[in-house]
Amino acid sequence: METPLSPLDFARRARRLYPDRIAVVDGDSQFTYRDFFERCDRWSAVLQNLGVKPGDRVATIAPNTHAHLESFYAIPQIGAVIVPINYRLNAADFAYILNHSGARVVCVHSDYLELIDQIRDQIPGVEHFIAFSGSRTGWKSHETCLMAASTQFTAVEPVETEMIALNYTSGTTANPKGVMVTHRNTALNIMGHLMHTRITSADHYLWVLPMFHANGWCFVWTITAVGGRHVCLPKADPAMIFETVAREKVTLLCAAPTVLISIANAPETLRRNAPRSVRVFTAGAPPAAATIERIEGELGWEITHVYGLTEVSPIVTISEVRPEHDSLTPSGRAVIKSRQGVEYLGNAEVRVIDDEGREVAHDGSTMGEIVIRGNAVMRGYYNDPVATERAIRNGWFHSGDAAVVHPNGYIEIRDRWKDVIISGGENISSVEVEGVLLRHPAVREAAVVGMSHEKWGETPVAFVVCREGASVTAEDLRLFCREHLAHFKVPHAFEFISELPKTATGKIQKFILRGGRANLARQ
Repeated sequence: METPLSPLDFARRARRLYPDRIAVVDGDSQFTYRDFFERCDRWSAVLQNLGVKPGDRVATIAPNTHAHLESFYAIPQIGAVIVPINYRLNAADFAYILNHSGARVVCVHSDYLELIDQIRDQIPGVEHFIAFSGSRTGWKSHETCLMAASTQFTAVEPVETEMIALNYTSGTTANPKGVMVTHRNTALNIMGHLMHTRITSADHYLWVLPMFHANGWCFVWTITAVGGRHVCLPKADPAMIFETVAREKVTLLCAAPTVLISIANAPETLRRNAPRSVRVFTAGAPPAAATIERIEGELGWEITHVYGLTEVSPIVTISEVRPEHDSLTPSGRAVIKSRQGVEYLGNAEVRVIDDEGREVAHDGSTMGEIVIRGNAVMRGYYNDPVATERAIRNGWFHSGDAAVVHPNGYIEIRDRWKDVIISGGENISSVEVEGVLLRHPAVREAAVVGMSHEKWGETPVAFVVCREGASVTAEDLRLFCREHLAHFKVPHAFEFISELPKTATGKIQKFILRGGRANLARQ
């Protein structure tokens, strides 16, 4: 006997086991699991009454709110597909994604209603406009519709190989691509989370990571699976993070390395009074060992580094903590934790291969590309067979990440292939150089790119954001790098800037930095 693998089966279990537990806290509002699922059912009924059918796409543009979280259950349980859109995009991006996805319904937080109204004439396929919050002419009120609806709807049994979500990558130089993520992809990713971590019904999970970001790395469903508590946070502001952690007795959160940097550099008064023993999952870019060491040492928070991409649903490796790491110094443990680690159980096979498709030596120095195959890999890019064939070749998804494998099997990303700097025939990892710069007490953020050089072909140039009140010169940083790096890896120049250019998901836009100050001035 077989039943489909789907996060909806975890929801079924949660309904039975945890009806009276608090499911969601959102500001002054809180809901038990009974209340939460009743709201999900009403929302499903509303959508079906609007004519949403299995396979239809329903888009959301919202920060981390209870209404947004409910959509990750209400939409798929009627067989429709959720399209969670990055709310930090602009109106043109919204129009592109709504048209490309074929969304029939768009559900929008009050902060973005005006932006969508600006492009109504550009999105003819959208039939229904729902305001998650606020009121505006031409918009249906989500809450009004919900309260008027019954809890009766026609549930659609999921097909595990069909889409549960259509997640759009954050395009930098090209239009974003729609990643088709299936019920099976997400169910097995959730099981990977639960096998490799200590998530239980006692956990209070703080929504720092945006829910739109690869379905909140599947935590929209993982926390519910064990009857944990979702604590919504609309903005990843350090002061709000520390205040909410204390008030709601938060035990767990996910955050990209850029957010970790903001936490590590928060005012001393916030850090000094912060509750300890918070577990933090980080991914999205290689975190610096210095950032990990500082958060674990000063705050007593435990960092777990995981790795993946939207295209692999999204997590495939974890920097697994082993007993032999106990004897290491804090800085030694931080170095291990900054690596991408080993495969999730049952999720995917992960290798690092050379240009000939052979697995690289596990020597910690031979670079290759991370490739992935197995249950985690997406169904493909929506309506883009060319990009799909380019990404999935010979049965493997090609990540574009350049990495090494250490003798203990831990994978460590050294760069994106396109960001590896080749200077005088030598490969230079920008990630390695950035990691050294972040150990300097005056440096808050750093990004290293290759710039054209008449003699060496390319040479590394560092863009540095200093900590508030700190002072450092280019010569200071050059000497610091010489102490910790081979001489050819030391940046040829240091540019001091107030802010690094980032994508809407917080990734550093190195192509802008390569254009120099003229490019930065146009941002």
